[in-house]
Amino acid sequence: MRVLGIDPGLTRCGFGVVDGDRSRRCTLVDVGVFRTPVDLDTPRRLVQLEQEIEAKLREHRPDVVAIEQVFAQHNSPTVMGTAQAAGVAMLVGARHGLPVRLHTPSEVKAAVTGSGRADKKQVGLMVSRILGLAEAPRPADAADAVALAVCHVWRLGVEPATGAVSTPTGSGSPNRWQQAVDAHRSTRTTWKETSR
Repeated sequence: MRVLGIDPGLTRCGFGVVDGDRSRRCTLVDVGVFRTPVDLDTPRRLVQLEQEIEAKLREHRPDVVAIEQVFAQHNSPTVMGTAQAAGVAMLVGARHGLPVRLHTPSEVKAAVTGSGRADKKQVGLMVSRILGLAEAPRPADAADAVALAVCHVWRLGVEPATGAVSTPTGSGSPNRWQQAVDAHRSTRTTWKETSR
């Protein structure tokens, strides 16, 4: 399975392409950040972002697009831009007939670090370890996008068979994804232990 992870943003939109299988092995294919000029009006920035995502889809032909779900308590311009960028990513993926999956930030953090409250440095460190990289992808938006892709690969066991867009699975009954996360936690060193 090939996953395109998108960490949405209007000024910086991270992307990460990861190949993975049901054994949770992941390989980094491509990573980076799409940038749009702040001096352009929002509609033109969204068009530019759409073109960048479209190009990556055509280049890498992913099986699924994983996007960070946007949460906000306040309707600030930054949050609006993030939500608009997420909408563009969803549109491009759906236009290609691909499944589009939304993952919450805490879900992604928990998947790669074992803690839903991990900071960006912890996420970057664990992404580099999971993928066998010498250092974390930069900037943090790129590392977050890769973490989204890894999170989705690890959720493969609970993916619905049909449907174009889905939101994160609830925290009810145990599932294979949670079992995989638990197994990963038991076979690795935690970030706190390595930072001492």
